[in-house]
Amino acid sequence: MANPSDEFRLVSPRVNHEGRLPRQYTGEGQGAKKNISPPLEWYNLPEGTKSLALVVEDIDAPEPDGPIVPWTHWVVVNIPPTVKGLPEGFSGKEEELGGEYSGIKEGHNDWKVPGWRGPVLPHHGHRFVFKLYALDDELHFGHKVTKQKVLEAIEGHVVGEAVLMAKF
Repeated sequence: MANPSDEFRLVSPRVNHEGRLPRQYTGEGQGAKKNISPPLEWYNLPEGTKSLALVVEDIDAPEPDGPIVPWTHWVVVNIPPTVKGLPEGFSGKEEELGGEYSGIKEGHNDWKVPGWRGPVLPHHGHRFVFKLYALDDELHFGHKVTKQKVLEAIEGHVVGEAVLMAKF
């Protein structure tokens, strides 16, 4: 049996798996302490990983008068396998950070803007799923990246998936 510590995994130093999403990562924080993208770290990339893609969704988001449809909060692609995580507040700063971060591209969330956008909810208790895909290829996108384009592009290229879940 595989040793669980060898598993491909996604963690956050600020968010426990199935724990609460702290306010500064939501749209309900105070002043500059809101809508900050949370720090993420990953371990044990699967063999053959050439790039990583991240999709963050509220899986309990209801349509106003309809079914539950996941709401996309963040899409990040072309994360090189040499990068071991994204620092707190990374969103919108990939070029400023430079180096191996400079090729990372943030896609559009369901507010139709690129980058991280934290939740503002009428009632709490929603589950946020951070899903990191290890891919055997680099993705090439045009100008606008969306969750849909990512999920289509990664088909047949996923060598591993790691999930972190937070509640809000």
